[in-house]
Amino acid sequence: MWASLPEETMNRLGELSNLKPSGVLGVCAEMHDNGFDYWIAAATTKECPAGFEKLDIPAAQWIVFEITGAMPKAVQDGCRYIFNEWFPSSGYQHANAPEIEWYSDGDMSSPDYKSEIWIPVIKQN
Repeated sequence: MWASLPEETMNRLGELSNLKPSGVLGVCAEMHDNGFDYWIAAATTKECPAGFEKLDIPAAQWIVFEITGAMPKAVQDGCRYIFNEWFPSSGYQHANAPEIEWYSDGDMSSPDYKSEIWIPVIKQN
């Protein structure tokens, strides 16, 4: 999906970004039996331009996981860790809101590449 996105669209998303996490983001939303909807997006307060769609993400408490490694394996491994190891022992549950992937500038195939996974959470009682 990322590889087929026109450079002009990436640039327009970058120009829209004015909130954290900044830059162009991956957003996993609308979880359903067959998977989820994946958005290439920007966090912004600006007006949604023609030809783009708006996704409202509710306010939430976020746990941010820093990921190091080549894409897409590093983010896939990070997600496996979060859901299979971290959540069961964390005292938190998923807040049923979209998850956000942040990607730094640089070579995504580098073993030192930096990214983040933002997970919305609710503290368990």
